Amino acid sequence: MIRGLIFDFDGLILDTESTVYQSWRELYQEHGQELPLQEWGQVIGVSPDEHFDPLARLEAHVGPLGDRDTIAEQRLQRELSLVVKQPILPGVDAYLQDGKQLGLKMAVASSSSLEWVQGHLRRLGLWSYFDAVHTSDDVERTKPNPALYQLALQSLDLSPEQAIVLEDSPNGVTAAQKAGIFCVAVPNPLTSQLCLDHADMQIESLAALPLERLIDIAENNHN
Repeated sequence: MIRGLIFDFDGLILDTESTVYQSWRELYQEHGQELPLQEWGQVIGVSPDEHFDPLARLEAHVGPLGDRDTIAEQRLQRELSLVVKQPILPGVDAYLQDGKQLGLKMAVASSSSLEWVQGHLRRLGLWSYFDAVHTSDDVERTKPNPALYQLALQSLDLSPEQAIVLEDSPNGVTAAQKAGIFCVAVPNPLTSQLCLDHADMQIESLAALPLERLIDIAENNHN
């Protein structure tokens, strides 16, 4: 019986992934370069500490950029200006409300920092929905390592068969499956261009499938 939902954050609740990629791509284009999505896609859903260094990659093509700190700060401010304009992704509100009505336990498992996740969830009025929030602050290794999802299960006092994971990235799907949890891929405009075939199922958005129907599918999958 399904008793809990575990949500990714970036790209699943809020489309921060398209904005961070856009901000880096704009910086590259200012220097006459491109940042291919297939290369960037390899690091979507993992901790920033585990990312390749985009500035170093750019410098490898165009030479030293000068004041790296100033360039990095300007790029970050551009990212933040884009993020705050993003709405909650379709269907998220309904899943959270329906989850509460159904008595499900709910958690967030994110490779981002607690400061990042908590700040946005509070800003969006979503923080109170969650029984647990686990981030890169809580584990040594983030996705595709399963530690974040294993920790979320522990906090919710659930077995893998009692939960559903909602993810948008290939790395996140891999992490959920390593933890033995039924995983639904819900790609955003950026990750829809990446391979998510290893998910247990894929839907175009949470608005496309009612939560109770998803629960039926997941429970039948375990039978």
